[in-house]
Amino acid sequence: MSDLALGRGAVPAAAAAPERVETPFRRFVSEFAESRLALLGLAVFALVALAAILAPWIAPQNPYDLAQLDILDGRMEPGTVGGAGFTYWLGTDDQGRDMLSGIMYGLRISLSVGAGSALIACLVGASLGLLAAYAGGRTDSLIMRLVDLQLSFPAILAALMILAFLGKGILNVVIALVLVEWAYYARTVRGTALVERRREYIEAAHCLALPTHRILFRHLLPNCLPPLIVVGTMQVARAIALEATLSFLGLGVPITEPSLGLLIANGYEYMLSGKYWISFYPGIALLITIVSINLVGDQLRDVLNPRLRK
Repeated sequence: MSDLALGRGAVPAAAAAPERVETPFRRFVSEFAESRLALLGLAVFALVALAAILAPWIAPQNPYDLAQLDILDGRMEPGTVGGAGFTYWLGTDDQGRDMLSGIMYGLRISLSVGAGSALIACLVGASLGLLAAYAGGRTDSLIMRLVDLQLSFPAILAALMILAFLGKGILNVVIALVLVEWAYYARTVRGTALVERRREYIEAAHCLALPTHRILFRHLLPNCLPPLIVVGTMQVARAIALEATLSFLGLGVPITEPSLGLLIANGYEYMLSGKYWISFYPGIALLITIVSINLVGDQLRDVLNPRLRK
């Protein structure tokens, strides 16, 4: 009998190319990539973050080092060559600070303050939101009344009052932003956790007599992450804008380490005298950063919320 008759010459079905398994991560990436604006925002934010991280190595000047600043080079127009033969591509401010370098270093402070305060506020707010939803009763009422009290004040007004008491400084700005933002995370997590705590897996965890902290952070919290990620992304952009506002008003970071808001404030008085670049370019950098984060956050909201899927 021939090999063909025995099936030896036939190509087994198992030799065919295996089908690609669609994992939740691949599904998330494919749905996120459907929006070109979101991809553009992600790419722009990646470039902004990369410029901020690599600022000490790629910035032409260290704007925080007063020894490198020359007051004679103050308020030079973009593209002007300074006294030392250095070209200021985006001009200089009134202190002779290179605006390109100032923007790169200012982005480091704005992004670190925004992301750091949002992360701490997320930890505090998520923990309190989980506790309120899980405990219920008076604990829930007390925490949510604190949330309502916090949200009843305008964010900028609350931050100004806190900084008026604490004083200037990066750490104080982070503390003020955390105290302003934690309520948003608490309310978001509580709403999701109230639904999840009625699920069967929570009842099974109770039947197994698992510790409360394990039920909260190992079982309940992971199922509250999608809305938490969306709110966290939006709050990072909000924290950056709020920090810039506080620095613009003179209550943010110290003047020796200017962020984007303080760079804008330094050139505000020169706007009507034709020296637009001192405030214009930091403002554009701040706008690009916030818009890119919001574009990513909008797409994350659409992808992670099943009710918004078409």
